[in-house]
Amino acid sequence: MKSIGIIMNGVTGRMGTRQHLERSIVAIRRQGGIRLPNGETLMPEPILVGRNEQKLRALAARYQIDRWTTDLDAALSDPFYEIYFDAQATPLRAASVAAAIRAGKHVYCEKPVAENLAQALDLVRLARLRGVKTGVVQDKLFLPGFLILKRLIDSGFFGRILSVRGEFGYWVFEGDLIPAQRPSWNYRKEDGGGIIVDMVCHWRYLLDHLFGGVEAVSCIGATHIPRRWDEEGRPYEVTADDAAYTTFQLPGGVIAHINASWCTRVNRDELFELQVDGTEGSAVAGLRRCKVQHRAHTPRAVWNPDLPDANDYRAQWVEVPPAEEPENAFKAQWEMFLKHVVMDAPHPHDLLAGAKGVQLAELALRSWAERRWIDVPDLEEALAAPASSTL
Repeated sequence: MKSIGIIMNGVTGRMGTRQHLERSIVAIRRQGGIRLPNGETLMPEPILVGRNEQKLRALAARYQIDRWTTDLDAALSDPFYEIYFDAQATPLRAASVAAAIRAGKHVYCEKPVAENLAQALDLVRLARLRGVKTGVVQDKLFLPGFLILKRLIDSGFFGRILSVRGEFGYWVFEGDLIPAQRPSWNYRKEDGGGIIVDMVCHWRYLLDHLFGGVEAVSCIGATHIPRRWDEEGRPYEVTADDAAYTTFQLPGGVIAHINASWCTRVNRDELFELQVDGTEGSAVAGLRRCKVQHRAHTPRAVWNPDLPDANDYRAQWVEVPPAEEPENAFKAQWEMFLKHVVMDAPHPHDLLAGAKGVQLAELALRSWAERRWIDVPDLEEALAAPASSTL
């Protein structure tokens, strides 16, 4: 049995507790660790780090974890812990990740990796200088629906891909009559909130890995709900965007458009769906499911608003089964990153990939401000420039 120490900072939040602690690290420990190709078993040994002693103590007791602390510096100075993980609020992340890299820790973190591209690139430079391994959470790539979609793309099912259309979102309650499902900081720009900063990072890695990259972006955002109520029932003014309507140019002339909103009511099978249309077939992929319609089975649609349409369009699609029952997406990527650290197994989702997400979010915000298309430059050239942030 080989142990590997992991500093887990920010796991008292909803995402950190549910996905990274309970459904990933604790799940790996309960299954007896990770079986490595050389026959060894790798067991993660976490220490929980945060600012709230009461929450840390409760989490440690609930999940039978021996160690926790409010002293990040002390944890970083302990040589047993090889990996630093960060799921804090975005404004706190870059400085803590930089400190971990300087302490010689391999780094795995949530996104956005930083508040701005300058910080994100400085983290990449620092990690390369110190020779540590890095990873950024890109969970949607590991979800069943998008795994199936990737398989369809790789098999040539679509023929020539023409366009991609995405719909994401749901109604987040304002908090006055019904408690909101998302924390109030998400709606304050000064606290790192905003749907463009939050979701465009996801769109970047999905489009990059599924379709080969993003060449240009055009975005318009909105603050549809200007007043909300926080966790204590106090009203506050919304300063961040709560909806974004974004168009992307992809390689080969493919056009992608994704609507994202916390002010929309759901009339689709899943909270996020991506439709891909090609010359030979189409697919609609969600988080869990993927259905297709081949060219040979495409119904003849005729526009006639004076008569009822005889086609039951939804019934004419066929669901594609998964190749195998997938793991929890966060757990699957955690296992991938741990193998990367221990055995140097491939892991393309590094800090540079995270910086690309920050870059695209910044360009989307700039596009909105300037009301125009923005080209997406290659980041390797930017990395050759000197550090420019205060990390």
